[in-house]
Amino acid sequence: MPIYEYECKACGHRLEKLQKVSAAPLTDCPACQAPELGRLISAAGFRLAGGGWYETDFKSGGKKNLAGDAGGDAAAGGKPPAKDGAAA
Repeated sequence: MPIYEYECKACGHRLEKLQKVSAAPLTDCPACQAPELGRLISAAGFRLAGGGWYETDFKSGGKKNLAGDAGGDAAAGGKPPAKDGAAA
């Protein structure tokens, strides 16, 4: 279930609510009881990282964006940077 953020347009009170996707949005502010609660748009709270099916499957050729690549340099045929700071 996703967590939705709400803000009251009357008093500015903000809250988060764990709700089903199919649930109706909240309308009444718990702080001032006004029916001015609006749902906010926010960024996702997670990031997919690492080598999983979403990284490696369904891509062709040199377009693989593997987690171990430094900015995609290895996939593009470049060398990774030297660890001691000296040019290779």
